[in-house]
Amino acid sequence: MKIEQIYTGCLAQGAYYIESKGEVAIIDPLREVQPYIARADRNGAKIKYVLETHFHADFVSGHIDLARKTGAAIVYGPTAKPSFDAYIAKDNEELPLGDIKIRVLHTPGHTMESVCYLLINEKGKPVGLFSGDTLFIGDVGRPDLAQKVSADLTPEKLAGHLYDSLRNKILPLPDDIVIYPAHGAGSACGKNMSKETVDTLGNQKATNHALRPGLSREDFIKEALTGLTESPAYFPLNVLMNIRGYDSIDQVLQRGKQAFSPDEFEEVANQTGALILDTRNVESFKRGFIPNSIFIGIDGNFAPWVGALIPDIKQQILLVAEPGREEEAITRLARVGYDHCIGYLEGGFEAWKNAGKEIDAIDAITPEALAEMAEKNDLPILDVRRQSEYDSEHALGAINMPLDHINDHTVDMIKDKTYYVHCEGGYRSVIFNSILKARGYDNLVDVSGGFKKLKESGKFPLSQYVKPTTML
Repeated sequence: MKIEQIYTGCLAQGAYYIESKGEVAIIDPLREVQPYIARADRNGAKIKYVLETHFHADFVSGHIDLARKTGAAIVYGPTAKPSFDAYIAKDNEELPLGDIKIRVLHTPGHTMESVCYLLINEKGKPVGLFSGDTLFIGDVGRPDLAQKVSADLTPEKLAGHLYDSLRNKILPLPDDIVIYPAHGAGSACGKNMSKETVDTLGNQKATNHALRPGLSREDFIKEALTGLTESPAYFPLNVLMNIRGYDSIDQVLQRGKQAFSPDEFEEVANQTGALILDTRNVESFKRGFIPNSIFIGIDGNFAPWVGALIPDIKQQILLVAEPGREEEAITRLARVGYDHCIGYLEGGFEAWKNAGKEIDAIDAITPEALAEMAEKNDLPILDVRRQSEYDSEHALGAINMPLDHINDHTVDMIKDKTYYVHCEGGYRSVIFNSILKARGYDNLVDVSGGFKKLKESGKFPLSQYVKPTTML
């Protein structure tokens, strides 16, 4: 028997490859399915099942393409109603895989169709639990997402179901089984997940706050609903794609891998109104970019920020990428449902610059230079980190304007006023500046190195645990 966790850091997501005697099950695959097929082929094995723990919100699963290409059965738990052919398993049903079995445990709570898959080895012993978004390492799945799809599913109802699932289905299992969750730290599907991506159930019983002995249903519901941040707007759209189906990844790649010369790129942009998305590294973008393009660097938390900041999942997109990374960018867009990339700039930004096209740049200032100016003038400094980061520690007088909520605050900004913008390390502030520049805010200055460097400079008094400033 082989078990492999295939972890994707950008989405903090774990897919799983399980093989026994030439038969394979893939759990919660990503959109690009060829790596799973190649892995099975190398082992002379055949993919028999595509096991889905639930209808995912934070990414588009590769279940449909993988089933179509391999003949595998897509499996969901009770109550799931997909718009495509799938096997709806019964609670406690056992699926044979080579010499082992996979038992389906219906665990509603994160969503109503949520299941965990209990792995039973050749000797009939339970050895692993693929817990989806029901149980994480250090936390449990948030119970407020399914209401975005069905209004009658209140967070309180879902949290109650989750409490019952944990108590009745998971806690009775042997302490030595290994928990393999669908997500780790950084995912928006939970609150306080551990950086560890596997653990024993026994250790989770001892350390996971949601599994502690004596926790009442009422207290669990209260704790599960406390401190939840607003989920990204693209989540319900991804759920619907996972339920209804989508274009094959092959079609998405074919559409997006259309190479355009600088002249063609400019013409297509003007004709279609496509969003120009620049995915290069942050320093390259700051030095020069196509006017009105938006920066979301592929080496940061690319997919989640795309989902949070591009409201229309069907938005046509033209890519500016580092040469050779175009397909990677198209694939990672598709992971969160942005399937309408219509091409990329051949030769990247250098080709645009060499063609003599108009370029723009991000003005920047060092923390030291900013401090020198601040001694003589009252400067408007925008801190675009999350409110929790700001509340923990920030430069005295800085205004909190989280990137996550950029559209809620910019109406208060004055276009001809100069603002000095920083985040923690310099990635989010450049995203913020690029978006506002595209909207006509031309007097934004990026604080190089972000709050980290600003703090290290020792030039600014810091304020801790105070109510955020909101005056602009």
